[in-house]
Amino acid sequence: MSSAGPCISLLGTTAVLLEAPGAMDLPTQRRIWNLAALISGWPGVREAIPGVTNLMVTFISPPSAIGTFVDALRDAWDEAGETELVGREVEMAVTYGGELGFSLHDVAEHTGLSIDEVVARHAAPLYVVFALGSHPGYCYLGGMDPSLTVPRRRSPLQSVAGGSVSIGGSQTGVAASPGPSGWHTIGHTRWTFFDPSWPIPAALAPGDRVRFKIERVIR
Repeated sequence: MSSAGPCISLLGTTAVLLEAPGAMDLPTQRRIWNLAALISGWPGVREAIPGVTNLMVTFISPPSAIGTFVDALRDAWDEAGETELVGREVEMAVTYGGELGFSLHDVAEHTGLSIDEVVARHAAPLYVVFALGSHPGYCYLGGMDPSLTVPRRRSPLQSVAGGSVSIGGSQTGVAASPGPSGWHTIGHTRWTFFDPSWPIPAALAPGDRVRFKIERVIR
């Protein structure tokens, strides 16, 4: 963990954002989970929402002394330990390449790896759900092989299919529903991530584990 402190910025008058220092890794994310649990019980806090190595804190009403709150938040970060959330493990069958994995060749070309190497390295890890965001049910996954890092698209796509498995920078994730994307789509799964009729609409939660199973590769 970096010795530098977190960056804390105001989001209007109703929220603040804490951005953690250091690497985008599981220990940092566990510290974010720990801080979220602590902050959720503070007076005046409506919600503490973990992101990927960041935490958004929303207020019931704006604090009368925002500077005091920010100082307390910074102190809480300094004292926070790591919370190890161990959720369930799920397996998702993925078809790599083809019409719904149209960026597979681009990722192979950028990384200098073969199609088979890209697929094997992407499917190898047991990923951890770092946070939910972007759209309902979407999970940001930690643990991707660094050799698959690809810069995000200069021009985002207007829409990709729900279930699209994509890479953006050093992260990977799966679109829970159709929508725009600035990531590179390399495959597709038929897994369902969100259903408002379920008791808990989002299928996954922070701390859950995801393993991709290679269903087939379309070259």
